[in-house]
Amino acid sequence: MNKAYNFRLYPTKEQEQLFAKTFGCVRFVYNKMLGERMELYERFKDDEAKLKKYKSPTPAKYKAEFVWLKEVDSLALANAQMNLQTAYNNFFRDKRIGFPKFKAKHRDKNSYTTNNVNNNIRLEEKKIKLPKLGFVKLKQHRYLPSNQIIKSCNISKSSSGNYYVSILVEFFQEVQPISPARENVLGLDFEMKTLYTDSQCVRAEYPRFYRKALEKLAREQRKLAKCTKGSNNRGKQRIKVAKVHEKVANCRRDFLHKRSRELVDSYDAIVIEDLNMKTMSQCLNFGKSVNDNAWGMFTTFLKYKLENEGKLLVKVDKWFPSSKACHYCGEINKELELSDKEWTCSSCGCTIDRDYNASKNIRDEGLRLLALIA
Repeated sequence: MNKAYNFRLYPTKEQEQLFAKTFGCVRFVYNKMLGERMELYERFKDDEAKLKKYKSPTPAKYKAEFVWLKEVDSLALANAQMNLQTAYNNFFRDKRIGFPKFKAKHRDKNSYTTNNVNNNIRLEEKKIKLPKLGFVKLKQHRYLPSNQIIKSCNISKSSSGNYYVSILVEFFQEVQPISPARENVLGLDFEMKTLYTDSQCVRAEYPRFYRKALEKLAREQRKLAKCTKGSNNRGKQRIKVAKVHEKVANCRRDFLHKRSRELVDSYDAIVIEDLNMKTMSQCLNFGKSVNDNAWGMFTTFLKYKLENEGKLLVKVDKWFPSSKACHYCGEINKELELSDKEWTCSSCGCTIDRDYNASKNIRDEGLRLLALIA
């Protein structure tokens, strides 16, 4: 199995300078190679066969002219080349993706990836050894598997100025597939306010971290807007705004990790709707609420945690009438509106809670699909 572990780094001033150099060199090499690709594309865009046969230059080509590229990790530059090749291949696979774009210092994320070669990356207590940097202090809040092999590391710098390392490890773990029992299958219905309602009539009670931080965020952004561009005060205020955003993101991620872990430990299979959250936020004008809930992130956490334990995440078609179908008799309420939180079935006369009813229907549809899979 492959798994990434993310830790906070605490580099020295000298190490911060080398990180900044590496970020810049990776961005520089990426842009130089992309510039050559763009020139070639303009010359031979009518002949894709020639374009695909073209071999991209390696970063070593630029080291003779730009000697300062030798000061940073060569594998970081090699990974920049691989990232460009992936973006280039994706463009030819689907032109809607668009041609790769140049990286900008103040727009794109500051990060680079390096690989473990001859044990040049190793983790010790409270520190990690990285190529060209030596040992860097880190906050190790969890331990890696005992039989792990470090494959690569991604070093990044957040907008607030914090450094992080994501360590990709490979380890052996025997996973026995679990045949879910009927009573151990849970249905989840996405709910805008509380994140979800499950088929046991339990709501997640999501704290809505972004909504709570709006007042403070607005205050800090007003201060930022009044600062003179290019001044030191503007730089300091920008970091304050970034820290508010980062705290909201960290609180959200922590809540989703803990809640997904509780569900995975309690159930053998979880059934959800296959929703397109981006379309939902745009078409229904629910952008803030949808993005604050981070349903997509939550389902990603559920998926990999269930797979790691041999359990299942079942997705029901988004057009399945989970809210409109009465769970008791199956009658479809075609007149149900989005604002209706409760409705009474015209066939059996039962008063139904919209979200609880939907979660029960999603669970039953998931049980049907599991029977078909089996």
